[in-house]
Amino acid sequence: MASNRVRLYREGLMLSKAELARRAGLSALTIDRVEAGRPCRLNTQRRILAALGLRVADKGSVFGVPQGVPSSFASTLEVSVKAFSSTDSRNSTGRLQ
Repeated sequence: MASNRVRLYREGLMLSKAELARRAGLSALTIDRVEAGRPCRLNTQRRILAALGLRVADKGSVFGVPQGVPSSFASTLEVSVKAFSSTDSRNSTGRLQ
């Protein structure tokens, strides 16, 4: 089981599991499973990040690095994602320009 920091972020925002689930469009049971370290889909991770007010670039700090990924690759990937996020220019409608 991989560990994550979803519970820490949720509690830091003073949200119940039910409230986080409502904001993310997920069930409270799903939030409970994710906080327990059970694997979840990328879409579930995206929904949780958005509900916590975080960006996809923050995924590593919330969900950690998948097992079996070399730390050097994980660091490179995190830097690449952050660089892409900062250069992502969108117009007011949210579409790429």
